[in-house]
Amino acid sequence: MAKIFINFRGGIIAPAILHNILLAVNKLKVREVRFGLRQQLLIDMELYNVTAFTEELDKLEIAYEADSFNNPNICSSYPAEDVFSRDSWLSEAIYKEVFESIDFTPHLKLNICDNNQSITPILTGNINWMASPSIENYWHLIIRFPKTNVIYEWNMLCPTENIASISKTIESVILEHPDKFIDNEAANGDDLFTLFKTTNYKLTPAESPAVLPRFNLPYYEGLNRYNQKYWLGIYRRDELFNVQFLIKLCRLCMHTGITEICSTSWKSILIKGIEEKDKEKWNLLLEEFQINMRHAANELNFQVEDNCIEGLNLKTFLVKHLSIDDTRSFGICIGIKTRKKSEVFSSILVRQKYVIDFLGVRLFKLYDILIAQNFNPNERTGEIYSKDNPTFLLPEQLRRCILKYYHDRATVVKNTTLKAVK
Repeated sequence: MAKIFINFRGGIIAPAILHNILLAVNKLKVREVRFGLRQQLLIDMELYNVTAFTEELDKLEIAYEADSFNNPNICSSYPAEDVFSRDSWLSEAIYKEVFESIDFTPHLKLNICDNNQSITPILTGNINWMASPSIENYWHLIIRFPKTNVIYEWNMLCPTENIASISKTIESVILEHPDKFIDNEAANGDDLFTLFKTTNYKLTPAESPAVLPRFNLPYYEGLNRYNQKYWLGIYRRDELFNVQFLIKLCRLCMHTGITEICSTSWKSILIKGIEEKDKEKWNLLLEEFQINMRHAANELNFQVEDNCIEGLNLKTFLVKHLSIDDTRSFGICIGIKTRKKSEVFSSILVRQKYVIDFLGVRLFKLYDILIAQNFNPNERTGEIYSKDNPTFLLPEQLRRCILKYYHDRATVVKNTTLKAVK
């Protein structure tokens, strides 16, 4: 099987463009497609169909990658705007200003995020821009060096107009010095910033470090009311979206005047701005394709690597046990990692490994459970909670780790309350 990647900057998809892509997919009798962690479209197809499909994409002037991932999608919290993120200076217009100003195709992961939302991970990029909560049109910059867990926060704030040029320069410097900055746990941010000039930018000193938001994943599916309109979030348990369903969804968007579909970092899609008069049409579409809504929260808050059947199967196994035990998991993101150097956003990470892993021979699976600092997946650093768990012990160890989160949280709240009373 071949894998085709199609990026949509910031997770913004024009229904007309997606419609044309899906028609080309449908000609080749591909029945289902996926959306990825970086808000891109993923298409699996037989090798003998790739040439015909890519020729169609070339005619449509749509950029793509086949069986490679050299140009990761620009990831953003745009889907959250006006639905999960409000009372911020960062508007949809400013997001689009940033996207339009990026006149190059990034080879490193670039994230553009608001500071008061949880639906899009902030630090899963290599170049991470986070809106300043105190100064309008200025941004914090946090670097995560490629293939490392080394984080560096710049001590300057950058204006919106300079995001594109600074991102391009930083990427160039990192790629020109791979020994210093790629797959090197000794990578140093001060060294990076001595390699390019900042005198041409309207920078301002950051008065304090960026404060990463406490993780609190919103319920991102269902047909929900907001601002006299509705938003629709669609999640698929197996990550697969029926092509015929998506074709009709695009046509309904165009028919009702909706100009954007958003893909999220949770492999789901979100449609904003549905009018009251069109609500029934959307319900009928969901009913026609038997699109189920209102999945349990302890299923929605999992993160699994893209195109990973093994990870999906493990997720299903763990969700089943969490449901049997009726385990609460609100406020936690559970990640599953089966590949080395992969990027998985998580409060609690289940990391797969093998007792024997040599020359392609892998035997005897075991799992480590790791937790992020303060259980905040945006913090990234953490500790090992439990090592070398066989599969049959993993659900109980995960349950205990979740209970630790609530115990630690209760302790923090109690101590804070006592201090306030004193």
